[in-house]
Amino acid sequence: MKKLEIVDPTGPALRVILANPRGFCAGVTRAIEIVERALERERAPVYVRHEIVHNRHVVDTLRRKGAVFVDELSEVPAGATTIFSAHGVAKAVQAEARARDLPVIDATCPLVTKVHVQGRRYARAGRIVVLIGHAGHAEVEGTMGQVDAPLHLVSTVDDVATLALPLDAPIAYITQTTLSVDDTRGIIAALHDRFSDVIGPDVADICYATQNRQTAVRDLAKASDLLIVVGSQTSSNSSRLREIGVEMGVPSYLVDDGGQVDPAWLDGVGTVGVTAGASAPDALVDSVIAALARLRPVETAQLDGVTEDVAFSLPPELRRPLGSRTAIRSVAAE
Repeated sequence: MKKLEIVDPTGPALRVILANPRGFCAGVTRAIEIVERALERERAPVYVRHEIVHNRHVVDTLRRKGAVFVDELSEVPAGATTIFSAHGVAKAVQAEARARDLPVIDATCPLVTKVHVQGRRYARAGRIVVLIGHAGHAEVEGTMGQVDAPLHLVSTVDDVATLALPLDAPIAYITQTTLSVDDTRGIIAALHDRFSDVIGPDVADICYATQNRQTAVRDLAKASDLLIVVGSQTSSNSSRLREIGVEMGVPSYLVDDGGQVDPAWLDGVGTVGVTAGASAPDALVDSVIAALARLRPVETAQLDGVTEDVAFSLPPELRRPLGSRTAIRSVAAE
């Protein structure tokens, strides 16, 4: 554990321990940079289908810079640059953009694209594809629309028991990237227990950032009286971090920023663990620490953890200097 600083050396200090890693992952960093570069090249506005990532502060910051967030492509004016969010979109959305000849930049996380490719490969091989994920999540909706075959969605072990499929059916599973690793492992085990012919990626193939942050929050919870997770309520991976804290018996709260910290949470608390979901910027973690420091003298430390050096390249049309601007594709690559 690395000691970082003492904000106020007087009085009974509140110990604040930061998880490591926490906050932005490579896919989120890439998606935000795509929007910012598109704004520089195309001049505002550019249109983004759905939230680029699930964080209100990130979305509001990009909106102030000129990004316009829409629910459907029908809201995008003819000829306007359009960005698909990091969660991915269905083929039908890509087809609609192509039919309207919209210039599209695809910010889908490469790890989500990997799931799409896996699902299509399994379907082509004649297997029944089971998607482990949460109904209504943007990533799940995009994945279900990327595979040219019916997908059977399961969210819990109990859902596996309700699958109306022959017990000897050839089954393959794919997963939403932001799930709880432990929950996913249990669902995979349930599929193997019920069906005789099941294949799919190892649980280690779930998003590296999801795994790293969940491992870190487990270590953090062991050292904390209270856990604060920074992230939006709509962020699946942030919600999972809070749930892990609860499962480990630690009072755990999910907050957008320091403005949502409740002083009552600190009653009888000596150590607060702080982490952040993969779509939450460091500035919001800083705002939580500042809010705690206004309530009690704060001493901060950081857990040792995995160093993440993953980086995803930008789409080719955004890699070139501004002076060599070229046309944006008429539709995202399939």
